[in-house]
Amino acid sequence: MFGLEQSLPAKKALELFQEKKINKVLELGSGLGRDTIFFAKNSIHVTALDYSSSGIEITKQKALKQNLTKNISTNIFDIRKKLPFKDNSIEACFSHMLYCMALTSNELKNLNNEICRVLKPNGINIYTVRNTHDGDYKKGIHRGEDLFENDGFIVHFFSENKIKSLLSGFKNMLIEEFDEGKFPRKLYLVVNEKL
Repeated sequence: MFGLEQSLPAKKALELFQEKKINKVLELGSGLGRDTIFFAKNSIHVTALDYSSSGIEITKQKALKQNLTKNISTNIFDIRKKLPFKDNSIEACFSHMLYCMALTSNELKNLNNEICRVLKPNGINIYTVRNTHDGDYKKGIHRGEDLFENDGFIVHFFSENKIKSLLSGFKNMLIEEFDEGKFPRKLYLVVNEKL
């Protein structure tokens, strides 16, 4: 989520995009644009959406500074709303730790349904989530479901069953555990293909 270098999931996603000859990607929750920039440098056109206007502005500045504006479009957007794209119009969707934000299970189902709606048949949805093996799981203030607040930040933690509960319209291709950061955070990398 944070950092200057591209994330490990972005590296793995790029391999899959290249293998499947995907060159246009929707990135949800793009943050400060570290993965957006990485994809653009590798000839992927990225439409980056984020709730934070400052995050989008930073991404725009990075794109301008690195001469990548032709490969990056940005928009401030609340992913709890209907995605601003036509049905079956997107090749792939990528999000790093967006699903584990302070979203309820119903909001996650709505998001997943929207991603399914906009993806082309056999389109790919790649996302990461902090999982229930993470050291912060069940610590801090319980906010319902598997949501816990630490230092003013709410995280939705995922079990494999929760990931499988979000497969409506998709088939799962991969659930892989990995670590990120100094803590380290325990995450799942999820790859789903639209049916």
